[in-house]
Amino acid sequence: MDTLYRTQILLEPEQHKKLKEIAQVEDRSVSDLLRELVRNYLEELEHDAAKQRKLLALAQLVQMQHVLRDRHGVYHGDLIAELRDERDEDNERIWQGES
Repeated sequence: MDTLYRTQILLEPEQHKKLKEIAQVEDRSVSDLLRELVRNYLEELEHDAAKQRKLLALAQLVQMQHVLRDRHGVYHGDLIAELRDERDEDNERIWQGES
């Protein structure tokens, strides 16, 4: 087991009672249960922070999209379909011996 640090906390009587009951049902110590609760809480905080970073990045991308659209306009064609048509035409020329 990793190094553990002793920390003293004061719980309200009802909190201690419920934690002790849960620990008994799960055949664990209250300390073990509290470590799990703290670990889960810290993981949730990190998850929330990561989510906020991703949302900020998305907002920045949307802002960049608006700037590029305003600066260069929007192409309304279907680039993929156009590229496929061009490729098919090139392939047809090659099959027919044209360069």
